[in-house]
Amino acid sequence: MEQDYIAIDLETTGLNAKKDKIIEVGAVCVIGGKETAHYHSLVNPRRRLDPRIVELTGITDQMVKDAPDFGDILGGLRDFCGELPLLGHHIMFDYSFLKRAMVNNGTEFEKNGIDTLKLCRLLMPEGVPKSLEAACSYFGIAREQAHRALGDARDAHHLYQKLVRISENLQKDRGAFAAKPMIYKIKKEQPASKKQKEDLRYLLKYHKIDVPVEIEFLSRNEASRLKDNIISQYGRIGTRD
Repeated sequence: MEQDYIAIDLETTGLNAKKDKIIEVGAVCVIGGKETAHYHSLVNPRRRLDPRIVELTGITDQMVKDAPDFGDILGGLRDFCGELPLLGHHIMFDYSFLKRAMVNNGTEFEKNGIDTLKLCRLLMPEGVPKSLEAACSYFGIAREQAHRALGDARDAHHLYQKLVRISENLQKDRGAFAAKPMIYKIKKEQPASKKQKEDLRYLLKYHKIDVPVEIEFLSRNEASRLKDNIISQYGRIGTRD
């Protein structure tokens, strides 16, 4: 059973790695089953936060306004992770955001993963909810700071260690606890062209509307989607009622 790993968790602007952005990273280095170091940073998503995200996490626009871009923390985070596998509750969610951000900043990020959600499905009764919150409650694990990245990373680590002990007592298959390659394919996204940004700014000015994103930091695909959404809602220039 894996006892050396990086327990990691992200807070994001939403649930879609193709459209949403990272706003917080928390990670715990575990060696021999014990925490030896931790990593934490807020991240500027270059967009306003949805009120639902603010309510859930307690992270506000003011808190991330002066936070670093992901590219500025990339090196430190990658070095912290080293060659260790990543552990998390539904780890592919976090990995998809991390790998997309890494690749878009010119860095490959191939990792093995350990998913505590899958282990909960193996070791918890069928009808019991298996979210991180529900699993910690079921096993009597006191949570440190729910819905914040570092707190959730630590909770996933404590949950994993609890599952290890239960599995040993039940003599369950240890292979389920082995780190496995995570497959998430992505190509680097190109930044929005000068013309795309100019067209967007003119469209926004013409319709006298504001958008919750910083246009300068959009990718080509994001700029194209935003333009299509504006036209769909407000019409093209010269065609508004």
